Amino acid sequence: MYKIFVGDKPIILTTKVETETNFKNFLIDSVDINKVLSKLKKDKYDSVRLIGSKKELLLKKFLSLLPNVIAGGGKVYNKKGEILFIFRNGKWDLPKGKAELKETINETALREVEEETGVFGLSIVKPLEITYHIFKRMGQFYIKVTYWFKMYSDYEGELIPQEKEGITKAKWISETKLTKVLNNSYANIKLLL
Repeated sequence: MYKIFVGDKPIILTTKVETETNFKNFLIDSVDINKVLSKLKKDKYDSVRLIGSKKELLLKKFLSLLPNVIAGGGKVYNKKGEILFIFRNGKWDLPKGKAELKETINETALREVEEETGVFGLSIVKPLEITYHIFKRMGQFYIKVTYWFKMYSDYEGELIPQEKEGITKAKWISETKLTKVLNNSYANIKLLL
């Protein structure tokens, strides 16, 4: 099962048909993605389920419905065990950004974290989950596919939020304050934490 978020509401890709309650079912092979997005906007639906017969083809089929934007990002830890967050558009987020031409996804993730926060000396510890979310830009919907990495840095200098990207804060968050931050974050970020 895959979850693709539209805001905080998921589109769930599944092979299992369930009776509709607070969600709406559609067949992935004949779905009108604009109709799905319209249904999700209505408050009475918590999610939409796209049903297919072959589990291994669900994600491929879904990704073909809209243009894809590939991104990389980091869940960065420091030596105190704190996690690096950014504050953008009124929400706490992890640093991430779009891949550039001829750049590996690892290079994208490292570059974006550095650019968005000013943190240097980053190293990738291991890959994490891939998240998916749909966003709209200039009247067009896109699927953002973000490859996440657990990272580490012993950087202790000033954090510099990338203001031209709308980031107003970059901050190390301790485990004791994580719940408060996640209450004002995105559903796909909560999955990573």
